[in-house]
Amino acid sequence: MTLVLNRIDDRLIHGQVVVGWGQPLDVRFIVLVDDAVAASDWEKELYRMGVPPEMEVRFHSAAEAAPLLDVYRTESHPGILLTGDIATMRELVLHGGVREVNVGGIHHRAGRRQYLRYVFLTADEQRALREVAALGALVTAQDVPAARAVPLEEMLASGEVAS
Repeated sequence: MTLVLNRIDDRLIHGQVVVGWGQPLDVRFIVLVDDAVAASDWEKELYRMGVPPEMEVRFHSAAEAAPLLDVYRTESHPGILLTGDIATMRELVLHGGVREVNVGGIHHRAGRRQYLRYVFLTADEQRALREVAALGALVTAQDVPAARAVPLEEMLASGEVAS
């Protein structure tokens, strides 16, 4: 199999990722790419506790992960690549050959505008997603597998009219 989902979700590992995506896709491993988490044994242990024993979690910084993605693409079982922000995923598109990106959850905070129920972006984050697409990645937003994948430009247009 391979990496079956490349997801941006600011909550990282949580029930929607593990159960909502992991079970239907029969995921056996998650590659969590986050510089701060990769450097913290305490945070790594916390995230490991959020997955069932048959699902492995592998932690990397963005710099460590990019050259390993080809190896993960040859795994015999399906896996998920997970980042907490657009900038990290951009690095993996640029240096790791990621070609499809799922925006699964970028939640409200000051300075962000709502685009979908589960996607809030600053102007810089909006530009960054367009840049990821310009680098050749297909960018869609989809919170759960049963939902329709919303193309990037459709998602961004929905936020431009909903002030």
